[in-house]
Amino acid sequence: MQPKFEAEKVAISDTAFSTALRTAIARSGLSLDRLQARLQANGIPVSVTALSYWQSGKRQPERQSSLSAVRVLEDVLGLRPGELLSLLPPPRPRGHARRRAEPVNFPVEALRALLERVGAPHALEQQHRLTLASLHDRCEIAADGGQRSMTARTVFRSTADGQGRWLLVYDHGGAQTGPPRLHALRNCRAGRVEIDLEHGLTAAELIFDRSIDRGETHLIEYTLTNAGPPYPECSNTYYREFRRPVREYLLEIQFDASPERCWQYERAGDTEDTRDLRLDAGGGVHAVALDFGPGVFGIGWR
Repeated sequence: MQPKFEAEKVAISDTAFSTALRTAIARSGLSLDRLQARLQANGIPVSVTALSYWQSGKRQPERQSSLSAVRVLEDVLGLRPGELLSLLPPPRPRGHARRRAEPVNFPVEALRALLERVGAPHALEQQHRLTLASLHDRCEIAADGGQRSMTARTVFRSTADGQGRWLLVYDHGGAQTGPPRLHALRNCRAGRVEIDLEHGLTAAELIFDRSIDRGETHLIEYTLTNAGPPYPECSNTYYREFRRPVREYLLEIQFDASPERCWQYERAGDTEDTRDLRLDAGGGVHAVALDFGPGVFGIGWR
C-alpha cells in the first residue's frame, strides 16, 4: 500500500544571513538558550527552535517581531546595526502575488528504512489499495505563531478486500524539532510508530477497528500534537501535497492570535492560484478543494 505523504513545512537553502548568524553565534560563545534569554530580557520572545532554524537556513525571519529580534541579536552578538538585516532576502510574496509551495521530497532511503520498521518494507512499490474519498484537516496555531496541533478526519474507499490499516508519514521539520504525539480518536488505533530524528520523519500505522473489503468505506480521525510553548514554527503556512486526486479536501486554520491577512493557494502542474480569505467570528479560516490533485493545496497567513 502506497503511504500517504503529509508535509507542513518548506525548508529554504543556506543563505548569507544564516551563514553570518551562525558565524557570529559561534564567535560569541553563547548557546542558543543564552541567546534566547538575552532576547527575552529585551522583551523579544523567540524560541530556541526559531534561532536554530535561522542559523541553519531552514527558515528566515520575515514577521515584524522576528525582524525586531534580529536587530537585538546584532547588538547582543556585537555586530554593527543592520549587519544581519542587510543580508536577508526580500520577503516571500504574499496575497495575490505568486507564492510557490514546493512539495517536500522525503529522503527515500530514510523513508524506506522507517517503513520497514513499521512492517511495510514494500510500501513504496505496492499498488494503491485505499483511495482518499474525503479529508478534513484542522490546524491550531498558538499565540506564538507555532503549530500546536493538527486533527485529520479521513474517509477511505477500498479497492481490495481485507484492508485494515493506513500508513502515515509525517515531516516534523528536521532534527531540531521533536516529533509530535499521535492520538487515534475514532475508528482506529495507533500501531507501530517509528521516528527518524536525523531526518525529522515519523512513520506510523493506524489500524482500523475492522477490516474493509472492496467498495467499502471507512472513516478515521487522529490528532498530532506538538510540545510547547514554544511550539514548532510552521512558516506561516499549512498545506497538503496530494499525489493522487482527492474528491473533497477541507482545510481549517484556527488562530489564537488573529493574523493580518490569510489566503488559500493551490498548485497543479504549472498552474498556481491564490485567493484571499476572511477570518470568521471564531478567529479561523477555511478553504475547500473539490476533485483536486495531484498538486499542493494550502493556506498562508501573515
